[in-house]
Amino acid sequence: MATLKVPEKLGKYPITGVIGRGAMGIVFKGYDPVIKRPVAIKTIRKELLEDDDAGTGIAASGISSQYASDTLSSRFQREAQAAGALNHPGIVAVYEYGEDSSYAFIAMELVEGNNLRDYIANGTSFDEQDTVSIMSQLLDALHYAHSATVWHRDIKPANIMVMSNGRIKLTDFGIARLESADRTRTNVIMGTPGYIAPELYLGGQVDHRMDIFAAGVVFYQLLARKSPFRGGPEAIMHDVCYHDPEAASRADPSHRWPQYDAIVSKAIAKAPSDRFQSAGEFRSAILDAYAQPVANTISEATIVTHRSKSAFAEPGPGSGGAAPSTPKTFSVAGSSAPPPTGWSGVVLAGVEVEIAKYVGPVAKVLVRRAAKENKDLESLVGALMPAIDDPKERSAFARAVLGKPMTTPLRITPKMPEVSTAPPGTRPGDLLSATDLERATKVLIGYIGPIGKVIAKRAATEGVSRRDFFAKVAGSLDNDAVRERFMREAGFVEV
Repeated sequence: MATLKVPEKLGKYPITGVIGRGAMGIVFKGYDPVIKRPVAIKTIRKELLEDDDAGTGIAASGISSQYASDTLSSRFQREAQAAGALNHPGIVAVYEYGEDSSYAFIAMELVEGNNLRDYIANGTSFDEQDTVSIMSQLLDALHYAHSATVWHRDIKPANIMVMSNGRIKLTDFGIARLESADRTRTNVIMGTPGYIAPELYLGGQVDHRMDIFAAGVVFYQLLARKSPFRGGPEAIMHDVCYHDPEAASRADPSHRWPQYDAIVSKAIAKAPSDRFQSAGEFRSAILDAYAQPVANTISEATIVTHRSKSAFAEPGPGSGGAAPSTPKTFSVAGSSAPPPTGWSGVVLAGVEVEIAKYVGPVAKVLVRRAAKENKDLESLVGALMPAIDDPKERSAFARAVLGKPMTTPLRITPKMPEVSTAPPGTRPGDLLSATDLERATKVLIGYIGPIGKVIAKRAATEGVSRRDFFAKVAGSLDNDAVRERFMREAGFVEV
């Protein structure tokens, strides 16, 4: 496989990592130097825009379509225009559309979490409260988008992110269109088999109700713990157009919650006119059937259980040696560096996920450093716990990783001494001053969160020089560009 060439910069955004491959190109992690925030940058290579056959790569599997080059380019730009106009807590924000010599790109919000597909693949069985919460949040976001005459066109679990706080965000308006967009090319079929509405296959009039259908399929999947339409692309297409699936409660091995069967059936009706006519109407029907206050997040227990399974489970028999599902982030790049000797990268990624809740983005640095000196999970947890100030949060971290409280006494590292006067023979001008420490701490906290205070204080050993202090502190940052910017903002200039 050819080595991926990572550009140094796209537009104004320095590139800091690679997230993965999207439907139309590479997704990079970047940094907005104006707003000073990380971003995800979704790209499509220019040669694809110029290729008359570019569209075939993003058509639904098993469906052949040809696109003119100007159509694909305008579709990608329209994605930014459509999604960029949306401002809703349940929708990933799009910031900017741009082009350079090699790529057209979209800069968007960086969101941490796992997509719903990962939860389902991991065997998560959502209870009724979580199922209703997911659908309530999804349909609220869709109702907002539809009110702005924007349709998603590819609703599926992979495009529904579950954040660490239990909220969901709808991602990838990658094939969204404005209602007023040119729709003269009726042979274009976009989407994912199993979630594509019948009218798309049959060449009928298409509108926001295609999203209602796809959301209904997701609801069925959450209730029945299986998809309503299965098989190859042709079999799925036939069933979507001509066959009604078994009721969700009967398809579910536990036969749970038959009160939602009629709601699912209406949502995935063959004719758009037989479905709910708005996402708001669909949402209201679910809430009426639930007849309890709806939670605005899915439960913490579900999130923690998913992380534990993803991060710490080993591949089972018959897995062919495949790695277990690892904690993922939408628009968050993983480290390409190998894990320290004796450690599984999957395990360390899980530890990073847990401690990041308390220490922020510096979690990766702390875990990798501690893993070099500690070769079993319990000692690693013990070494990391002093970085968490609150004793209750320390205990919660240990339970999340180990599945039990710590059994060995925790050795808390003594507080580092305050900066003092210079030792004999040292020039005062070379020493770290209290002003330097205060300013550097404030700037570092802006980069990596509250743990910056701990890192700065530990680096401020008695009699340390300014040069050594700033070198130690900057070492906690991700890359040279960020380190240089920190040095500049913190006031360290070598002469």
